Amino acid sequence: MQAGITRRQLLTAAALAAAAPLLPRPAAAQGTPWPQAQPIRVIVPFGAGGATDIAARVIAQEMQATLGQTLVMENRGGAGSTLGTGFVARMPPDGYTLLITTISGLAIGQTLYRDRIQYNADTSFEHIAIMMGTPYLLCVNPNQPIRDVAGYVAAAKAGPMFYGTSGAGGVAHLLGMRLAAATGAPLEHVPYRGSAQAITDLMAGVVPSVLDSLTATSAHIKSGALRPLATTAPERSPDFPDVPTFRELGYPEVVADGWAGLAAPAGTPRPILEKLAEAVRSAQASPNVQRRFAETSTTAGRLYLADAQKFVRDEIAAWAPVIRASGITPD
Repeated sequence: MQAGITRRQLLTAAALAAAAPLLPRPAAAQGTPWPQAQPIRVIVPFGAGGATDIAARVIAQEMQATLGQTLVMENRGGAGSTLGTGFVARMPPDGYTLLITTISGLAIGQTLYRDRIQYNADTSFEHIAIMMGTPYLLCVNPNQPIRDVAGYVAAAKAGPMFYGTSGAGGVAHLLGMRLAAATGAPLEHVPYRGSAQAITDLMAGVVPSVLDSLTATSAHIKSGALRPLATTAPERSPDFPDVPTFRELGYPEVVADGWAGLAAPAGTPRPILEKLAEAVRSAQASPNVQRRFAETSTTAGRLYLADAQKFVRDEIAAWAPVIRASGITPD
């Protein structure tokens, strides 16, 4: 997404990406471990057109040449991405159904939805790769007089401030609650089924603010359509050096990086997992993916197989006490 892209172009591209399956590529891979050359479903546990959805499609498109298999993307959003995540956990471990993993569905969902999910974020999956990472930003419509977090908090205390996120129970929802607790400001959550509609409504003036990923917001910030107030990253982004961190503003509770990866149901044969990891590495190295990541200020992940599994396990352990202490509920 380039800085000069118009809102109409962005929304049109997102709609086309969501509606169209990935085009098949020649089965060039040698020694494919799949018994049949049938399409592989990749479940995205968010609505179509969001940052995770678009980035996953770019990577999946590049993976096809390595795999010699067609990848078909399918959106199954809802319940903080736990619906789509749980769907894949129940699928046969044959390598024909994969999951785009997210911090919301795994690290947070494991604790937050513990009485409502029938999967374990660690043991129910073979984690293949952590493909990308991105912090979150608090953004407002530039037509508002709010120019910084202090002004945002003051406006919230003068009257309830609404903030949109990509869904209830996600990391952005949790960060909003932590910001409200730290500032004493009455922040009211507005959950959407994905990033695209939340950002569209912010630009249209339907909601006054959003908490969303740098991947989702970067093009709109560059174009001037959104005004960023602060980032949840530990350090300022080199692409947006003027945007302060919540930590430096005195809110160390509002620090987090989002991530997304690729997983298969537990028990998927090792040769298939290794081929998928190889395909992710190859896709990340492709000029197209590197260009798209640079355009959206997205960081490529560098963890695969056992390292990816350990990363998810550590994330669950790190977020569990945070979620319990916050008092957040799925409702």
